[in-house]
Amino acid sequence: MPEPVSIAPPEPPPSASALRRALKRAVDGVALDVTESAVLLHARGEDLEGLLAAAGRVRAAHLADQGRVGVVTYSRKVFVPLTRLCRDRCHYCTFVTVPGKVHSLYLEREEVLEIARAGAAAGCKEALFTLGDRPEDRWPQARQWLDERGYGSTVDYVRACAIAVLEETGLLPHLNPGVLSWEELQRLKPVAPSMGMMLETTARRLWSEKGMPHYGSPDKEPAVRLRVLDDAGRVGVPFTTGILVGIGETLTERAESLHALRRCARQYRNIQEIIVQNFRAKPDTAMRSAPDADLEGLAATIAVARLLMPPGVSVQAPPNLVGDQHALVLRAGIDDWGGVSPVTPDHVNPERPWPRIDELAGWTRQAGFTLRERLTVYPKYVRGAEKWIDVRLHPHVTALATADGLAEPGAVVRGRDWQEPDGGLATVGRADLHTAIDTEGRTADRRGDFDSVYGDWDLLREQVPGAPTHTLPPTRRSDPAPQRLDTDVRAGLRLAADYPGALLEPAHTAAAMALLTAEGPALDTLTRLADELRADVVGDDITYVVNRNINFSNVCYVGC
Repeated sequence: MPEPVSIAPPEPPPSASALRRALKRAVDGVALDVTESAVLLHARGEDLEGLLAAAGRVRAAHLADQGRVGVVTYSRKVFVPLTRLCRDRCHYCTFVTVPGKVHSLYLEREEVLEIARAGAAAGCKEALFTLGDRPEDRWPQARQWLDERGYGSTVDYVRACAIAVLEETGLLPHLNPGVLSWEELQRLKPVAPSMGMMLETTARRLWSEKGMPHYGSPDKEPAVRLRVLDDAGRVGVPFTTGILVGIGETLTERAESLHALRRCARQYRNIQEIIVQNFRAKPDTAMRSAPDADLEGLAATIAVARLLMPPGVSVQAPPNLVGDQHALVLRAGIDDWGGVSPVTPDHVNPERPWPRIDELAGWTRQAGFTLRERLTVYPKYVRGAEKWIDVRLHPHVTALATADGLAEPGAVVRGRDWQEPDGGLATVGRADLHTAIDTEGRTADRRGDFDSVYGDWDLLREQVPGAPTHTLPPTRRSDPAPQRLDTDVRAGLRLAADYPGALLEPAHTAAAMALLTAEGPALDTLTRLADELRADVVGDDITYVVNRNINFSNVCYVGC
């Protein structure tokens, strides 16, 4: 039996006045900091009711912004447990097992297709691939299985199976293979409209300290998972992430996790939904004796998540983990139930089956909303497919989508060809630069998507030390140069006059940096010295070349 995991003691509750202040700021729509968010996570009773009401108003604005007023969504899916092997050792997980306890180390390709075909016959449109992180790094048997079938890694096998599902069944893959590198995200983007990975928590101690839930799990280091979220944003993958509530984190740590997700969502705008998932203890795990997450605390967390996330980011709670409290989580601000399968069990939580879709529709209707089916990729990304979805997937997505980007109820789910391009550039990141830059960027002083391509300007400004606190045109700067000591400037000018190459030496870094911000008389002297050096080295002739620019391609994955 695994050793039990220790859980952090509860934080002392905030004062009544602190809770009132934080709640008033939430009601007034004022941006919340981490401290205020943590205070709101303590809300119970009338305070919780006020918090839920504020979150409900923000959700209403979000739904109006997305063009689906009064609509709560779900995705009809099949669950494909490609492998239950993993190199991590999370102390609450029963999905992961060891080689001697599974019938097969991986699902064979035909087994994957059998699951997907059953889903297509039942009207499902999503194939959720869930699996352990890089089992071949821990288990030689997994490495051998992949080698025997010609795959270099589990990620390579995921990619091959996703293509098979697209071509032979028409279901849209949603990939959850765990931690991915930048290059792996690029390789998987053309075979899946969306991907996902739970952040779970930013509390590093839950990973680094012995006896904590993620101890011994290399892929659960918060910095590693945050880097994946950033890379997914840079690559332009519509992405699902979220937090796991009640695994031993303090409420302040929980608030910090939500703020980290808010930053990612604001910066790259590829986060399509945040899952707020409550911990449920499982037998035969190290956390078997840990209490289940409090559902009122879950509701407060959902509400704070809804208040923090920018417009366009959905908030989800899994309907099979909240007992009979579906009305509570709806009041807390969710607008999506996640994936629900009429065909396969929830292999991560097999003891808690998904509700029937008609049950889900009934709970949603009782709360005053209409339940509608979506695809694995959210409507705004379907409508903006030219920016977000690889062109090789466009026929697969549009065949199943309505004009507003939701799922077409009567769509025929069937396989469609997926073709690797014959040479040329793969689609990485934004997929529309060949049109947007040509038609807009060349006729103005900046690219046509200037307001959005770099992410949230306020967030970018916060990340740049010394940046101005007010909005300025991109060609102007008002922040003063860092103050330099006169001695550094004088030393730099002496070196520039006598030994200019010495400015590159580490010993003279301060002098070189001082010259980079020189102004007034110092700048005049510096430019005179540079001009004299130019005359000594190349003389007074100024040369130029006549050339012709061959515009080979404007497709680029960065947003310069």
